[in-house]
Amino acid sequence: MTTVITRPDESRSARLVTDGLDPKTWIIADTVLIGWHTGRLAGIGWGLLGCLFAAVIPLAFIKYGIRRGRWADRHVGQRRQRIVVMVFIICSVATGIVSMWAFGAPQAMIALIAAMLATLAALLAVTPAWKISVHTAVSSGSVAMLAMTYGSWVLPAYLLVAVVGWSRVALRDHTLGQVLAGAAVGGAVAAGTFGLVR
Repeated sequence: MTTVITRPDESRSARLVTDGLDPKTWIIADTVLIGWHTGRLAGIGWGLLGCLFAAVIPLAFIKYGIRRGRWADRHVGQRRQRIVVMVFIICSVATGIVSMWAFGAPQAMIALIAAMLATLAALLAVTPAWKISVHTAVSSGSVAMLAMTYGSWVLPAYLLVAVVGWSRVALRDHTLGQVLAGAAVGGAVAAGTFGLVR
């Protein structure tokens, strides 16, 4: 069981949402669900390979940085530290795309990971000047790609994106503007890339 550590002045509910619906959770959901739609069990296998480079390796890098004292927590709130982490994740995801292409992954699965790469690149372009929300960018992009895959009935899941945004503002990790910008950029870039590449 995971212990949720909160500051005395912060909302426990907001912390649970932020930690439970973090980018890793959305990446796993996308790779499994879009993988299933693309090729059933084989598609899930391709999705898990993509997840290795988009979530598992980045999370291991972040945890290593925490142990070394380079950043305080897994959300890496300080902008300068966040840039280092984002560059590493971009390299990891790019490696994943090349690997999937080399091993003959379905185009839809390559498109999914490419959309993650494009979203990261867009966020990295903004981050040196402004702390745009990665949480809402990833969650918004995830819902957009799931809706493109499964149909418009998925769109009510944007309520979860709103809840994620609320949690980031409630924890004072982001302003409302940063949360809204993240959702807009993440949704547009992920959907545009996914639609173009697949």
